[in-house]
Amino acid sequence: MTTRLACLTVPLFPLAARLRSEPELAGAEVVVCDGNGSAARVVAASRAARQRGVRAGMTLAQARGVLPDLLARGRDPVAESSAHEALLEAAATASPRVEDAAPDLAFADVAGMEQLFPGPDGEQRLADAIQRAAEALHLPLRVGIAGTKLAAQVAAGLSGTPAVVPEDGERTFLAPLPLDALGLEPRLIDTLRRWGVATVGALAALPADEVASRLGRDGADAHRAARGLDPRPLVPCQPSPTLSEGMELEWPVVTVEPLLHAVRAALERLDARLARHDLACTLLELELGLEPEGHDRRAVRLPAPVRDVGALVDLVRLEVEAQPPRAPVAAFACVVHPDRRRLGQLTLFGPAELSPQALATTLARLAARLGPDRVGSPRTVDGHRPERFAVAAFAPPPPPTERRPPRAGRGLLAVRVLRPPVALEVITEPLASADAKRPVSVASADGATPRIQGLVRVASGPWQLEEGWWSEAPVTRDYWDVELSGGGLWRVFRDRGSEEWFADGLYD
Repeated sequence: MTTRLACLTVPLFPLAARLRSEPELAGAEVVVCDGNGSAARVVAASRAARQRGVRAGMTLAQARGVLPDLLARGRDPVAESSAHEALLEAAATASPRVEDAAPDLAFADVAGMEQLFPGPDGEQRLADAIQRAAEALHLPLRVGIAGTKLAAQVAAGLSGTPAVVPEDGERTFLAPLPLDALGLEPRLIDTLRRWGVATVGALAALPADEVASRLGRDGADAHRAARGLDPRPLVPCQPSPTLSEGMELEWPVVTVEPLLHAVRAALERLDARLARHDLACTLLELELGLEPEGHDRRAVRLPAPVRDVGALVDLVRLEVEAQPPRAPVAAFACVVHPDRRRLGQLTLFGPAELSPQALATTLARLAARLGPDRVGSPRTVDGHRPERFAVAAFAPPPPPTERRPPRAGRGLLAVRVLRPPVALEVITEPLASADAKRPVSVASADGATPRIQGLVRVASGPWQLEEGWWSEAPVTRDYWDVELSGGGLWRVFRDRGSEEWFADGLYD
């Protein structure tokens, strides 16, 4: 199969990464600088700034001398890392074999992928699809397709992208271009121009052995490149198991709301990226860069895979308010560990199953309000004490295959358990056994919920419980079922050897 490579490059990458994190700057006269103070130099300028005369390489003072109202931003490593991830995701839409060549450059093996777009212009439509995928990720992209890395990269650098070089047409495509297109060293270009060589085609027409003997290895490599030859193979990379979005803040923040405003925008971008892969977030890590130095990292575990921005923002708010950062926040990054969403099985005759996405969102919101350790499904624990239980991840049972009529009641009583048990003041009378005491009157403290008070009309018991007799602190209790004069049938108990009584259940 003929080798076909797609080159994806992001022009003015530092600026593109900044505008992706701050879309409100689109169309403004803005530059991105590297360095601080008088050493700050412009590395990228927006089109509006370039039209007013601002150029890369200027100092910030020179640029503001040309344009006094110029907006300046520093390079943002967090935003550039997120933009680089988006670039690799756009490349992965075209092929599973993607090479991570540079922060602003990626290659993809697209041999045979044009068959997904039938017709004579299949590769052109493939390049258009890659560009649309990048636009959906808010990333400006230039695309070139050719048989070699060099030709594809040159095609991507042209203004009329996406550009496709025909098969075996790399030499013809490169011939009319100036020598600068090959990325040669300035010293080598000056030498060739003194020879009268101004285009790539003129260099390719020279005898290869003569060029090598006079210019050495660099000249031989340049001659091969001019003939459309590029021996560099594609080196595929492994996709990252996580997705991240973030940015450096213009000013350090000390309150929650400004931070959450920026976090919400980052989570919305992550949600769009998860939607492209039909994935959801199962673990959210929040990395905070503190002013003047230091880092703070939080992990927010979700009870189920979630793709609801509002629920994730609520969880971040809960985490930050519970443990405020120890210093102002100057930068942040949201790192998502993705997983497949829960899927529901449709039934023909039975009742509709719960929506897995709606259930996951509800569980996440409950975890945000109550705490992750308080949301789940109760499980019994081996033991005799009724208050012992454990919490497991909630997974709804499958719905029945057909609708069933409700079962008729059989007159059984159900116990509504009180957690924690309600402390009681109990007047007792002794029984025949020296340890056993029968309750005569019970009353809960003022303000206790529920309110329990009255004389005991009927008392059944004691039902004795013993657990851990082999341990140093065994539990021995007497349980009573009591009917009160004021109404209600309650389950009460006391630990043997103690005069403290508790109500731990109400019979319905």
